[in-house]
Amino acid sequence: MPETLALKINGQLVEVPSGTSVAAALLIASQPFRLSVIGEPRAALCGMGICFECRAVVNGRAHRRTCQLFCEAGMTVETNL
Repeated sequence: MPETLALKINGQLVEVPSGTSVAAALLIASQPFRLSVIGEPRAALCGMGICFECRAVVNGRAHRRTCQLFCEAGMTVETNL
């Protein structure tokens, strides 16, 4: 298994250590998960799939809970912001 892998987050190429969750990769890339109703950036809240704050489009599939997914080489993540 490679030590690091590359994926695209909102069009930005990001390298993360193997075993990193997609939610952690979004934080590493300083990308908000969504915006609140008043426009403030939001991030994962619970980190275990209960709050649904971390949802994003992963490899074309909408509403994936990123805290429940591990990064894969070549993965694409879009937060629709």
